[in-house]
This record gives sequence, C-alpha cells and structure tokens, in this order.
Amino acid sequence: MCLAVPGEIVKINGIKGEVNFSGAVRIADLSLIPQVKVGDYVLVHAGCAIQIVPPDEAKVTIELFEEVFSEDEE
Repeated sequence: MCLAVPGEIVKINGIKGEVNFSGAVRIADLSLIPQVKVGDYVLVHAGCAIQIVPPDEAKVTIELFEEVFSEDEE
C-alpha cells in the first residue's frame, strides 16, 4: 500500500523544501511541482512532493491521521 501524507511548505531552497507535518519538519523534493510556494499544502510520497492540495482538504486529512494515530496509542 502506498501512502502520501499532507504537509505545509515552510521554506523553499531550489528544488528542495521544508515541509511541516504536524510539527515534524522534513525535507522533500519539489521538482514535480515547480509552481509550489511557501504556505501551500502538498502531498508527499517517498520524499517527493507530488501534488498541491487545497488547505481545507489537507487539514481534514491531517485531522483524520491525528485521530487514527491517537487511538492507536491508547
């Protein structure tokens, strides 16, 4: 199963960007979506940003991930 996770672009340096995943910031390759800008939400799979997503959709998905993982910890 493949999974792409939404995160917010917080910094761009060429084709690399820092992406915030609910507080965990990771570097992702942005070369597939050169039009991305700071503040955009993107789906990241295997270290590559593959798609820009609307903020409302990203936030719903993030909330669902948080719900699933918080239930897993209980």
